[in-house]
Amino acid sequence: MRIFFAAQLEPAEAQAWREALRSAARGHEWIVHAAGRRDDDIVQADVAVVANPQPGSLSRLRGLRLIQSLWAGVDRLMADATVPAQVPLARMVDPAMTAAMVQSALWAVTALHRGFFTYARQQQQAQWVQHPQRRADEVQVLVLGLGTMGAAVSAALAAQGYGVTAWRRREGPLGSSGVTVLHGAQGLETGLAMAEVVLNLLPLTPHTRGLIDAAFLGRMKAGAALVNFGRGGHVVEADLLSALAAGRLAHAVLDVFASEPLPADHPFWQHPRVTVLPHVAALTDLRSAADVVASNLARLQAGQPLLHLVDRARGY
Repeated sequence: MRIFFAAQLEPAEAQAWREALRSAARGHEWIVHAAGRRDDDIVQADVAVVANPQPGSLSRLRGLRLIQSLWAGVDRLMADATVPAQVPLARMVDPAMTAAMVQSALWAVTALHRGFFTYARQQQQAQWVQHPQRRADEVQVLVLGLGTMGAAVSAALAAQGYGVTAWRRREGPLGSSGVTVLHGAQGLETGLAMAEVVLNLLPLTPHTRGLIDAAFLGRMKAGAALVNFGRGGHVVEADLLSALAAGRLAHAVLDVFASEPLPADHPFWQHPRVTVLPHVAALTDLRSAADVVASNLARLQAGQPLLHLVDRARGY
């Protein structure tokens, strides 16, 4: 098959992806933009493997049979009206990325539960002050989203003894043992009222954009903390800053932002109760991700069902 690789990446990163993909998916012709490359070579591609492709770059691929994203989130692709709507779109579900997200979630929740961010602030003032230490089963966590990552994170937190509730927009299958599942507007209100840590892992869709606004934050338990490992578009940043200033929230751990990289003059950088991560809670592992791509290519070639297809109506 002829595979078009379309990515807006730093040259070294793009080259590393090309090498990993060629190694994992041998026997295919990989097409990239290059000087002297005939345009009709690209037009005849069977598959597009993409990472933040230039808007409009897929519109001319008339014989396209699959668009395979290298990222877990497909909100940018869904927002690009030139992406062929009739072509199956697969998102990346990378086992190594899921494992990394579980590790990051455990770190964030444990650090909030045990007051480690408070101790970090105390270190800056040379303050030796011990605070009461609660058990994990005394801390209630609300996980927003119950997809692959949300399910894995919920199960891992429950295994550590935390009280875990997971919320999804629609009613669906139950979670793993020890995880209570809520859905809908009433379920969200119930979960927010009891949670001391709210951890967002939702996909970004028109329904979830701006979900974490003043009304949402106002329904959170006083003194609770927010962890956003989903997308920057989920949070109304001005509303979050207001909630922090009012003392409504104790802390926010933020990995994603409305504008990335986060501007140097953004108030999050210097805020004493905000922890900023540069979108690293779970990076795609190009080795395992390349194997996922190779598996889908083999399935396409053999006429088998494809993995991790996006429901365009839902946006994920």
